[in-house]
Amino acid sequence: MMKNKSSWGLFLMLIGMLVLLAACGGDKYVPQAINEETDVCVICKMAVKDDQFATQIVTKDGQSLKFDDIGCLNKWKAENGTDTIGAAFVRDYHSKEWIPYEKAYYAYDASYKTPMAYGIVSFEKEADAKAFIEEEGNGKLMTVNQLDDHSWERNRDMMEGMGDHGHSHGDKEDQTHDMPMKEDGHSTDKEHETTGGHNS
Repeated sequence: MMKNKSSWGLFLMLIGMLVLLAACGGDKYVPQAINEETDVCVICKMAVKDDQFATQIVTKDGQSLKFDDIGCLNKWKAENGTDTIGAAFVRDYHSKEWIPYEKAYYAYDASYKTPMAYGIVSFEKEADAKAFIEEEGNGKLMTVNQLDDHSWERNRDMMEGMGDHGHSHGDKEDQTHDMPMKEDGHSTDKEHETTGGHNS
C-alpha cells in the first residue's frame, strides 16, 4: 500500500514538473518595455513611442527589435525573412498591452492615422476591432493570415506634415524608405544626410 502511494506521489510530481516546464517554454520570448528616450524603429529610424502602435520582434537569440508601426515590422520581415524570429508582438489599441502578432485582430483602412501611415490598428479582441471599424465608419477586419496577402501600401497624402503621435513623419521620413542610395549605402539626399532622419 505504501509503495503504491509513493509511486502515485512521484507520478503527480512528475506531471507537475512537466506542466511547469511547458508553461515556462511558452514564455520563452517576452516583449521588452519601450524606452522612449533610446528606442528607435529598426526600419525607419524614428523614435518608438510607448503607444498602441508600437510593435516588436524578439529573435531566437533574445534580441528585441522595436518598430513604431506594424508596417515597419512587416518590412523587416520582408527584408530579413522569418527564420530568426522567436516571437512577434503588437499592442492592443485600447489597453496598450502586448499581444502575440498571430493572435491579434486587425482593423485596416487607408484613412486610419498610424505613425507611418500604413493604416493598420491591432486589437486583442475581435469585438473591439469590429467596434473600432464601426465607430470610424469605414475599414475592414483582418486576421494575421490576411495580413500575409496585404499590399502594405502607405497613405502618402497622410505622411505630409503628420505628427499626431509625436513623430516627425513627413516627406523626409518617407524618403528614407524609398530614396535612392549611393554605393556606400548613404542617402543621395543632401538635406536628409544633414538631419540624419531622426527626431530632434
